[in-house]
Amino acid sequence: MRIFFGVATVLLLAGCSTPSDLMAQKPVSTQVSQKLPKALALCVYPAWQDYRSNAVMNETTSGFRIVAGSDTGQTDDVLDIVLSDQRNGSIIKHYQRASWSQIGRGGLSSALNRCL
Repeated sequence: MRIFFGVATVLLLAGCSTPSDLMAQKPVSTQVSQKLPKALALCVYPAWQDYRSNAVMNETTSGFRIVAGSDTGQTDDVLDIVLSDQRNGSIIKHYQRASWSQIGRGGLSSALNRCL
């Protein structure tokens, strides 16, 4: 029985993810918008809050980042919105944990597409 709990604990810890963990992987989508990062983030953020009430939006040195996590503390989705090199729009990268599972996440992509 102790072995079972030990294995279960290791598996739970291995599944933990942070925004940095997700952003170290390849994004599930990369898009470009003519909107500046702040306008785009303010448009997308309410839908992310509807998805997860604990979603947070932070300003970064190059734009904005929206992070949505599960109730267990894992980061499920990260939207990184940065100012384009031409400084006239945004580059948006969407990172997901378990991207193969889109149950309940459909609103995130559609909100982004509406705001582009």
